[in-house]
Amino acid sequence: MRIHDWLAAHRAEGTELLRQLVRIPSTQGNELEVQRLVAERLLADPGWEVDVWEPDGETLTEHPDFCSERNRFDGSPNVVGVLRGTGGGRSILLNGHADVVPEGDRQQWRRDPYGGEVAAGRLYGRGASDMKGGTVSLLLAVRAIRELGIRLRGDVIFENVIEEESGGAGTLAAIVRGYRADAALIPEPTNMRIFPKQQGSMWFRITVKGRSAHGGTRYEGVSAIEKSMAVIASVRELERARNARIADPLYAGNPIPIPINIGVIEGGNWPSSVPDRVKLEGRMGVAPEESLGQARQEMARWLAGLAASDPWFAAHPPVLEWFGARWMPGSLDPGHELVRVLSDQYREVLGTEPVIEASPWGTDGGLLTSLGGTPCVVFGPGLARKAHHPDEYIELDRVFEAAEIIALTILRWCGTEEGLAR
Repeated sequence: MRIHDWLAAHRAEGTELLRQLVRIPSTQGNELEVQRLVAERLLADPGWEVDVWEPDGETLTEHPDFCSERNRFDGSPNVVGVLRGTGGGRSILLNGHADVVPEGDRQQWRRDPYGGEVAAGRLYGRGASDMKGGTVSLLLAVRAIRELGIRLRGDVIFENVIEEESGGAGTLAAIVRGYRADAALIPEPTNMRIFPKQQGSMWFRITVKGRSAHGGTRYEGVSAIEKSMAVIASVRELERARNARIADPLYAGNPIPIPINIGVIEGGNWPSSVPDRVKLEGRMGVAPEESLGQARQEMARWLAGLAASDPWFAAHPPVLEWFGARWMPGSLDPGHELVRVLSDQYREVLGTEPVIEASPWGTDGGLLTSLGGTPCVVFGPGLARKAHHPDEYIELDRVFEAAEIIALTILRWCGTEEGLAR
Protein backbone atom coordinates (compact mmCIF):
# COMPACT_ATOMS: atom_id res chain seq x y z
CA MET A 1 0.00 0.00 0.00
CA ARG A 2 3.01 2.34 -0.22
CA ILE A 3 1.85 4.21 -3.36
CA HIS A 4 -1.71 4.48 -2.04
CA ASP A 5 -0.57 5.80 1.35
CA TRP A 6 1.83 8.31 -0.23
CA LEU A 7 -0.95 9.71 -2.42
CA ALA A 8 -3.32 9.95 0.57
CA ALA A 9 -0.67 11.83 2.53
CA HIS A 10 -0.10 14.28 -0.37
CA ARG A 11 -3.73 14.84 -1.34
CA ALA A 12 -3.84 18.47 -0.20
CA GLU A 13 -0.59 19.24 -2.01
CA GLY A 14 -1.78 17.60 -5.23
CA THR A 15 -5.07 19.47 -5.07
CA GLU A 16 -3.25 22.76 -4.60
CA LEU A 17 -1.04 22.04 -7.62
CA LEU A 18 -4.13 21.47 -9.74
CA ARG A 19 -5.65 24.72 -8.45
CA GLN A 20 -2.50 26.59 -9.43
CA LEU A 21 -2.57 25.12 -12.94
CA VAL A 22 -6.28 25.85 -13.47
CA ARG A 23 -5.85 29.44 -12.29
CA ILE A 24 -3.53 30.08 -15.23
CA PRO A 25 -5.56 30.76 -18.42
CA SER A 26 -3.26 28.80 -20.72
CA THR A 27 -5.16 29.26 -23.95
CA GLN A 28 -3.28 29.00 -27.23
CA GLY A 29 -0.31 31.37 -27.19
CA ASN A 30 -0.53 31.83 -23.41
CA GLU A 31 1.04 28.60 -22.15
CA LEU A 32 4.30 30.05 -20.78
CA GLU A 33 3.26 30.46 -17.14
CA VAL A 34 1.86 26.93 -16.90
CA GLN A 35 4.97 25.52 -18.52
CA ARG A 36 7.21 27.39 -16.09
CA LEU A 37 5.29 25.90 -13.17
CA VAL A 38 5.53 22.37 -14.60
CA ALA A 39 9.25 22.78 -15.36
CA GLU A 40 9.86 24.01 -11.80
CA ARG A 41 8.17 20.88 -10.44
CA LEU A 42 10.41 18.67 -12.53
CA LEU A 43 13.58 20.62 -11.73
CA ALA A 44 12.88 20.23 -8.00
CA ASP A 45 13.94 16.59 -8.44
CA PRO A 46 17.54 16.34 -9.73
CA GLY A 47 16.73 12.95 -11.24
CA TRP A 48 14.90 14.60 -14.13
CA GLU A 49 16.72 15.73 -17.26
CA VAL A 50 14.56 18.71 -18.23
CA ASP A 51 14.25 20.04 -21.77
CA VAL A 52 12.33 23.28 -22.35
CA TRP A 53 12.16 24.67 -25.89
CA GLU A 54 9.98 26.67 -28.23
CA PRO A 55 9.15 24.56 -31.29
CA ASP A 56 10.71 25.77 -34.52
CA GLY A 57 7.69 26.78 -36.57
CA GLU A 58 9.70 27.21 -39.75
CA THR A 59 10.92 23.60 -39.59
CA LEU A 60 7.57 22.19 -38.47
CA THR A 61 5.58 23.84 -41.27
CA GLU A 62 7.58 21.77 -43.75
CA HIS A 63 6.47 18.54 -42.08
CA PRO A 64 3.55 16.84 -43.88
CA ASP A 65 1.76 16.19 -40.59
CA PHE A 66 2.06 19.74 -39.23
CA CYS A 67 -1.23 21.42 -38.38
CA SER A 68 -1.61 24.72 -36.57
CA GLU A 69 -3.19 28.13 -36.97
CA ARG A 70 0.24 29.67 -36.32
CA ASN A 71 3.79 29.03 -37.48
CA ARG A 72 5.63 30.78 -34.64
CA PHE A 73 5.67 29.57 -31.06
CA ASP A 74 7.45 32.39 -29.25
CA GLY A 75 6.51 32.22 -25.58
CA SER A 76 4.86 28.80 -26.02
CA PRO A 77 7.43 26.19 -24.99
CA ASN A 78 7.19 22.44 -24.74
CA VAL A 79 8.43 20.89 -21.49
CA VAL A 80 9.92 17.38 -21.43
CA GLY A 81 11.51 15.56 -18.52
CA VAL A 82 13.43 12.31 -18.84
CA LEU A 83 13.93 10.05 -15.84
CA ARG A 84 16.62 7.51 -16.68
CA GLY A 85 16.11 3.95 -15.53
CA THR A 86 18.83 1.68 -14.25
CA GLY A 87 18.66 -0.42 -17.45
CA GLY A 88 16.99 -3.55 -18.72
CA GLY A 89 13.41 -2.26 -18.54
CA ARG A 90 10.88 -0.88 -20.98
CA SER A 91 10.40 2.85 -21.43
CA ILE A 92 7.12 4.72 -21.13
CA LEU A 93 6.12 8.16 -22.39
CA LEU A 94 3.57 10.16 -20.39
CA ASN A 95 2.00 12.89 -22.52
CA GLY A 96 -0.03 15.81 -21.19
CA HIS A 97 -0.96 19.11 -22.82
CA ALA A 98 -0.73 22.61 -21.39
CA ASP A 99 -3.22 24.37 -23.66
CA VAL A 100 -6.91 24.79 -22.91
CA VAL A 101 -9.78 26.01 -25.06
CA PRO A 102 -11.13 29.53 -24.35
CA GLU A 103 -13.75 29.83 -21.64
CA GLY A 104 -16.33 31.30 -24.04
CA ASP A 105 -19.26 33.34 -22.75
CA ARG A 106 -18.57 33.98 -19.06
CA GLN A 107 -22.26 34.65 -18.53
CA GLN A 108 -22.77 30.89 -18.83
CA TRP A 109 -20.34 30.17 -15.99
CA ARG A 110 -21.65 30.12 -12.44
CA ARG A 111 -18.06 29.97 -11.15
CA ASP A 112 -14.90 31.80 -12.14
CA PRO A 113 -13.50 29.78 -15.09
CA TYR A 114 -9.99 30.37 -13.73
CA GLY A 115 -10.77 30.30 -10.03
CA GLY A 116 -9.87 26.70 -9.24
CA GLU A 117 -12.76 26.60 -6.76
CA VAL A 118 -13.14 23.40 -4.75
CA ALA A 119 -16.64 22.35 -3.68
CA ALA A 120 -18.19 19.00 -2.77
CA GLY A 121 -15.14 17.03 -3.90
CA ARG A 122 -14.91 18.76 -7.27
CA LEU A 123 -12.41 21.27 -8.60
CA TYR A 124 -13.90 23.74 -11.07
CA GLY A 125 -12.30 25.68 -13.90
CA ARG A 126 -11.34 25.65 -17.54
CA GLY A 127 -8.90 22.80 -18.14
CA ALA A 128 -9.68 20.96 -14.89
CA SER A 129 -10.87 17.92 -16.84
CA ASP A 130 -9.17 18.64 -20.17
CA MET A 131 -6.54 17.96 -19.08
CA LYS A 132 -4.75 19.56 -16.17
CA GLY A 133 -6.26 17.02 -13.80
CA GLY A 134 -4.69 14.25 -15.87
CA THR A 135 -1.34 16.06 -15.91
CA VAL A 136 -1.41 16.26 -12.10
CA SER A 137 -2.12 12.52 -11.99
CA LEU A 138 1.04 11.93 -14.05
CA LEU A 139 3.20 14.18 -11.88
CA LEU A 140 1.88 12.63 -8.66
CA ALA A 141 2.39 9.09 -9.96
CA VAL A 142 6.05 9.61 -10.80
CA ARG A 143 6.77 11.68 -7.71
CA ALA A 144 5.31 8.93 -5.49
CA ILE A 145 7.64 6.40 -7.09
CA ARG A 146 10.64 8.71 -6.66
CA GLU A 147 10.00 9.73 -3.06
CA LEU A 148 9.40 6.12 -2.03
CA GLY A 149 12.88 5.32 -3.32
CA ILE A 150 11.71 2.83 -5.94
CA ARG A 151 14.25 2.55 -8.75
CA LEU A 152 12.83 1.91 -12.20
CA ARG A 153 14.66 -0.17 -14.80
CA GLY A 154 13.08 1.55 -17.79
CA ASP A 155 13.10 5.25 -18.67
CA VAL A 156 10.15 7.55 -18.03
CA ILE A 157 9.58 10.45 -20.44
CA PHE A 158 7.13 13.08 -19.24
CA GLU A 159 5.84 15.60 -21.80
CA ASN A 160 3.70 18.67 -21.30
CA VAL A 161 3.11 19.93 -24.81
CA ILE A 162 1.39 22.86 -26.47
CA GLU A 163 -1.14 22.91 -29.32
CA GLU A 164 -3.06 19.70 -28.62
CA GLU A 165 -6.38 21.51 -28.94
CA SER A 166 -5.53 22.69 -32.45
CA GLY A 167 -3.97 19.64 -34.05
CA GLY A 168 -0.92 18.40 -32.15
CA ALA A 169 1.99 20.63 -33.21
CA GLY A 170 3.54 20.32 -29.74
CA THR A 171 3.58 16.53 -29.77
CA LEU A 172 4.80 16.57 -33.37
CA ALA A 173 7.68 18.83 -32.28
CA ALA A 174 8.57 16.39 -29.49
CA ILE A 175 8.56 13.46 -31.94
CA VAL A 176 10.76 15.39 -34.36
CA ARG A 177 13.09 16.19 -31.44
CA GLY A 178 13.52 12.46 -30.91
CA TYR A 179 11.29 11.62 -27.94
CA ARG A 180 9.94 8.10 -28.37
CA ALA A 181 9.37 5.13 -26.08
CA ASP A 182 8.21 1.54 -25.94
CA ALA A 183 4.71 2.71 -25.04
CA ALA A 184 2.80 5.87 -24.17
CA LEU A 185 -0.11 6.93 -21.97
CA ILE A 186 -2.16 10.12 -22.37
CA PRO A 187 -4.50 11.05 -19.47
CA GLU A 188 -7.17 12.79 -21.53
CA PRO A 189 -10.65 13.00 -19.94
CA THR A 190 -11.90 9.45 -20.53
CA ASN A 191 -13.82 9.26 -17.23
CA MET A 192 -11.48 6.41 -16.23
CA ARG A 193 -12.26 4.40 -19.35
CA ILE A 194 -9.39 2.88 -21.35
CA PHE A 195 -9.11 3.88 -25.02
CA PRO A 196 -6.68 1.76 -27.08
CA LYS A 197 -8.04 3.35 -30.26
CA GLN A 198 -8.60 6.99 -31.11
CA GLN A 199 -10.81 8.39 -33.82
CA GLY A 200 -9.10 10.90 -36.10
CA SER A 201 -10.75 13.97 -37.52
CA MET A 202 -10.21 16.87 -39.90
CA TRP A 203 -11.94 20.04 -40.96
CA PHE A 204 -13.42 20.51 -44.42
CA ARG A 205 -15.01 23.28 -46.45
CA ILE A 206 -17.50 22.75 -49.27
CA THR A 207 -18.37 25.68 -51.53
CA VAL A 208 -21.73 25.28 -53.29
CA LYS A 209 -22.39 27.43 -56.33
CA GLY A 210 -25.67 28.91 -57.56
CA ARG A 211 -26.72 31.63 -60.01
CA SER A 212 -27.83 35.04 -58.78
CA ALA A 213 -31.12 36.67 -59.79
CA HIS A 214 -33.64 39.13 -58.41
CA GLY A 215 -35.81 37.64 -55.70
CA GLY A 216 -38.92 38.74 -57.58
CA THR A 217 -37.93 36.47 -60.46
CA ARG A 218 -36.08 33.86 -58.46
CA TYR A 219 -37.01 31.23 -61.06
CA GLU A 220 -34.39 32.83 -63.30
CA GLY A 221 -31.65 32.00 -60.82
CA VAL A 222 -30.40 28.92 -59.00
CA SER A 223 -30.36 29.12 -55.23
CA ALA A 224 -27.06 27.99 -53.73
CA ILE A 225 -28.91 27.57 -50.43
CA GLU A 226 -31.29 25.05 -51.97
CA LYS A 227 -28.41 23.26 -53.69
CA SER A 228 -26.51 23.18 -50.38
CA MET A 229 -29.44 21.28 -48.87
CA ALA A 230 -28.81 18.52 -51.41
CA VAL A 231 -25.12 18.55 -50.52
CA ILE A 232 -25.89 18.27 -46.81
CA ALA A 233 -28.28 15.39 -47.47
CA SER A 234 -25.54 13.68 -49.48
CA VAL A 235 -23.03 14.17 -46.67
CA ARG A 236 -25.51 12.57 -44.27
CA GLU A 237 -25.76 9.57 -46.59
CA LEU A 238 -21.96 9.38 -46.66
CA GLU A 239 -21.92 9.39 -42.86
CA ARG A 240 -24.41 6.51 -42.79
CA ALA A 241 -22.42 4.52 -45.35
CA ARG A 242 -19.13 5.01 -43.52
CA ASN A 243 -20.56 4.07 -40.13
CA ALA A 244 -22.33 0.99 -41.51
CA ARG A 245 -18.85 -0.45 -42.13
CA ILE A 246 -17.77 -0.05 -38.48
CA ALA A 247 -17.94 -3.45 -36.81
CA ASP A 248 -15.29 -2.90 -34.12
CA PRO A 249 -16.74 -4.01 -30.73
CA LEU A 250 -14.93 -1.10 -29.07
CA TYR A 251 -17.52 1.14 -30.78
CA ALA A 252 -20.50 -1.00 -29.75
CA GLY A 253 -21.93 1.64 -27.43
CA ASN A 254 -21.43 4.56 -29.80
CA PRO A 255 -24.43 5.38 -32.05
CA ILE A 256 -22.25 7.23 -34.62
CA PRO A 257 -18.62 6.09 -34.28
CA ILE A 258 -17.19 8.45 -36.91
CA PRO A 259 -19.57 11.39 -37.36
CA ILE A 260 -19.50 14.05 -40.05
CA ASN A 261 -20.62 17.33 -38.53
CA ILE A 262 -21.65 20.46 -40.42
CA GLY A 263 -20.67 23.28 -38.07
CA VAL A 264 -20.83 26.41 -40.26
CA ILE A 265 -23.23 27.52 -43.00
CA GLU A 266 -22.74 30.89 -44.69
CA GLY A 267 -24.54 32.05 -47.81
CA GLY A 268 -26.31 34.89 -49.51
CA ASN A 269 -25.78 38.62 -49.12
CA TRP A 270 -29.17 40.24 -49.75
CA PRO A 271 -32.76 39.22 -48.86
CA SER A 272 -34.06 40.13 -52.31
CA SER A 273 -31.34 38.26 -54.24
CA VAL A 274 -31.05 34.58 -55.13
CA PRO A 275 -27.86 33.45 -53.34
CA ASP A 276 -25.07 32.40 -55.70
CA ARG A 277 -22.72 30.91 -53.13
CA VAL A 278 -22.91 28.92 -49.88
CA LYS A 279 -20.01 27.85 -47.71
CA LEU A 280 -20.32 24.73 -45.55
CA GLU A 281 -17.63 23.92 -42.99
CA GLY A 282 -17.46 20.86 -40.81
CA ARG A 283 -15.55 18.06 -39.15
CA MET A 284 -15.13 14.58 -40.59
CA GLY A 285 -14.43 11.67 -38.25
CA VAL A 286 -11.79 9.18 -39.36
CA ALA A 287 -11.76 5.53 -38.22
CA PRO A 288 -8.77 4.31 -36.17
CA GLU A 289 -7.55 1.98 -38.93
CA GLU A 290 -8.21 4.49 -41.71
CA SER A 291 -5.81 7.13 -42.99
CA LEU A 292 -6.68 10.80 -43.37
CA GLY A 293 -5.99 10.46 -47.11
CA GLN A 294 -8.45 7.59 -47.51
CA ALA A 295 -11.18 9.60 -45.80
CA ARG A 296 -10.49 12.64 -47.98
CA GLN A 297 -10.70 10.54 -51.15
CA GLU A 298 -13.99 8.97 -50.12
CA MET A 299 -15.65 12.33 -49.51
CA ALA A 300 -14.34 13.68 -52.82
CA ARG A 301 -15.75 10.66 -54.71
CA TRP A 302 -19.05 10.93 -52.88
CA LEU A 303 -19.53 14.60 -53.73
CA ALA A 304 -18.60 13.92 -57.35
CA GLY A 305 -21.54 11.48 -57.43
CA LEU A 306 -24.00 14.35 -57.04
CA ALA A 307 -23.65 15.03 -60.77
CA ALA A 308 -25.47 11.79 -61.56
CA SER A 309 -28.66 12.96 -59.86
CA ASP A 310 -28.56 16.69 -60.62
CA PRO A 311 -27.24 18.18 -63.90
CA TRP A 312 -26.47 21.45 -62.08
CA PHE A 313 -23.71 19.71 -60.15
CA ALA A 314 -22.28 18.24 -63.36
CA ALA A 315 -21.65 21.76 -64.63
CA HIS A 316 -21.00 23.36 -61.24
CA PRO A 317 -19.47 20.73 -58.94
CA PRO A 318 -19.12 21.54 -55.23
CA VAL A 319 -15.58 22.61 -54.35
CA LEU A 320 -14.09 20.55 -51.50
CA GLU A 321 -11.18 21.91 -49.45
CA TRP A 322 -9.38 20.65 -46.35
CA PHE A 323 -8.24 23.30 -43.91
CA GLY A 324 -7.46 24.02 -40.29
CA ALA A 325 -7.21 21.44 -37.54
CA ARG A 326 -6.80 17.72 -37.99
CA TRP A 327 -6.03 14.83 -35.67
CA MET A 328 -4.40 11.63 -36.87
CA PRO A 329 -6.26 8.42 -35.91
CA GLY A 330 -4.52 5.87 -33.75
CA SER A 331 -5.07 2.17 -33.23
CA LEU A 332 -3.56 -0.12 -30.61
CA ASP A 333 -4.53 -3.79 -30.43
CA PRO A 334 -6.71 -4.18 -27.31
CA GLY A 335 -4.57 -7.24 -26.56
CA HIS A 336 -1.39 -5.13 -26.36
CA GLU A 337 0.52 -5.69 -23.13
CA LEU A 338 0.19 -2.06 -22.06
CA VAL A 339 -3.59 -2.38 -22.17
CA ARG A 340 -3.36 -5.59 -20.15
CA VAL A 341 -1.02 -4.07 -17.55
CA LEU A 342 -3.14 -0.92 -17.21
CA SER A 343 -6.31 -3.00 -16.90
CA ASP A 344 -4.75 -5.18 -14.20
CA GLN A 345 -3.78 -2.15 -12.14
CA TYR A 346 -7.25 -0.67 -12.61
CA ARG A 347 -8.74 -3.83 -11.12
CA GLU A 348 -6.18 -3.82 -8.32
CA VAL A 349 -6.96 -0.24 -7.28
CA LEU A 350 -10.70 0.02 -7.91
CA GLY A 351 -11.82 -3.59 -7.62
CA THR A 352 -13.98 -3.40 -10.74
CA GLU A 353 -13.61 -4.22 -14.41
CA PRO A 354 -12.36 -1.38 -16.61
CA VAL A 355 -14.43 -0.20 -19.55
CA ILE A 356 -12.36 -0.51 -22.75
CA GLU A 357 -13.67 1.50 -25.69
CA ALA A 358 -12.60 3.47 -28.75
CA SER A 359 -12.27 7.22 -28.30
CA PRO A 360 -15.10 9.32 -29.80
CA TRP A 361 -12.69 12.21 -30.42
CA GLY A 362 -9.14 12.81 -31.55
CA THR A 363 -6.06 13.02 -29.33
CA ASP A 364 -2.30 13.26 -29.79
CA GLY A 365 -2.27 9.48 -29.42
CA GLY A 366 -2.62 9.09 -33.18
CA LEU A 367 0.61 11.03 -33.74
CA LEU A 368 2.45 9.03 -31.10
CA THR A 369 1.27 5.66 -32.42
CA SER A 370 1.30 6.25 -36.17
CA LEU A 371 4.12 8.75 -36.58
CA GLY A 372 6.22 8.36 -33.44
CA GLY A 373 6.22 4.56 -33.39
CA THR A 374 5.12 4.66 -29.74
CA PRO A 375 2.03 2.50 -29.07
CA CYS A 376 -0.37 4.69 -27.10
CA VAL A 377 -3.33 4.18 -24.82
CA VAL A 378 -5.55 7.00 -23.55
CA PHE A 379 -6.75 6.85 -19.94
CA GLY A 380 -7.50 9.71 -17.58
CA PRO A 381 -9.57 11.01 -14.68
CA GLY A 382 -11.43 13.88 -16.35
CA LEU A 383 -15.01 13.98 -17.55
CA ALA A 384 -15.35 14.28 -21.33
CA ARG A 385 -18.91 15.55 -20.93
CA LYS A 386 -17.59 18.53 -18.95
CA ALA A 387 -14.55 19.29 -21.13
CA HIS A 388 -15.01 22.51 -23.17
CA HIS A 389 -18.24 23.19 -21.23
CA PRO A 390 -19.17 26.03 -18.87
CA ASP A 391 -18.47 25.12 -15.24
CA GLU A 392 -15.98 22.46 -16.28
CA TYR A 393 -14.91 20.39 -13.28
CA ILE A 394 -13.11 17.23 -12.24
CA GLU A 395 -13.82 14.84 -9.38
CA LEU A 396 -10.75 15.03 -7.14
CA ASP A 397 -11.07 11.38 -6.08
CA ARG A 398 -10.58 10.38 -9.72
CA VAL A 399 -7.33 12.41 -9.95
CA PHE A 400 -5.77 10.40 -7.13
CA GLU A 401 -7.22 7.06 -8.23
CA ALA A 402 -5.80 7.63 -11.71
CA ALA A 403 -2.45 8.60 -10.19
CA GLU A 404 -2.32 5.32 -8.26
CA ILE A 405 -3.29 3.24 -11.30
CA ILE A 406 -0.71 5.04 -13.46
CA ALA A 407 2.01 4.69 -10.83
CA LEU A 408 1.46 0.93 -10.57
CA THR A 409 1.32 0.68 -14.36
CA ILE A 410 4.71 2.42 -14.59
CA LEU A 411 6.18 -0.02 -12.05
CA ARG A 412 4.87 -3.06 -13.92
CA TRP A 413 5.78 -1.73 -17.36
CA CYS A 414 9.24 -0.35 -16.64
CA GLY A 415 10.25 -2.89 -14.03
CA THR A 416 11.95 -2.13 -10.71
CA GLU A 417 15.16 -3.01 -8.93
CA GLU A 418 13.46 -3.80 -5.63
CA GLY A 419 10.36 -5.60 -6.84
CA LEU A 420 6.91 -4.08 -6.93
CA ALA A 421 5.41 -1.93 -4.22
CA ARG A 422 1.91 -0.67 -3.81
